[in-house]
Amino acid sequence: MIQVLGIEWVKLIAQLVNFSLVLLVLWKLAYKPVFAMLEARRQKIVEGLANAEKIKADLARTELERQKTLADAGELANKIIADARAAAVRVTEQESQKAIAAAEHIIAKAREAAAQERAQMLADLKREVVRLVVQTTTTVTGKILTPEDQRRLAEESQKQLA
Repeated sequence: MIQVLGIEWVKLIAQLVNFSLVLLVLWKLAYKPVFAMLEARRQKIVEGLANAEKIKADLARTELERQKTLADAGELANKIIADARAAAVRVTEQESQKAIAAAEHIIAKAREAAAQERAQMLADLKREVVRLVVQTTTTVTGKILTPEDQRRLAEESQKQLA
């Protein structure tokens, strides 16, 4: 039956041996390096995808850290501003207290000076009244008063004024 088809066994075996040799040579010289190169490329692609995922995760983590840092910086800035405002209020209040104390001190000194001036004026007024009483008594009585009389009149006038 094989001969009806025109197949000769010797040629068929020779062609099978030739095909096997060509296949072996192609496998060693062409297919194996090509498959190795394809496997290397596949490995590079897998590594590249893994690196891309790693970079994406690092980028997301970095973005979160950046957001946290910005939030912390904002909170710190707000705290610094609040502290500065509180310090300004304290300084303003301290300066106000100093100004009030200085004003009260000035008022106290003015009152003291006014009291001293009033006492001085009253003393001057009493001396003047005593002098006038002595002068008036001298003029009314028409006689010259002795120092003893003048002293006695001055004491009586001062007692009446007090």
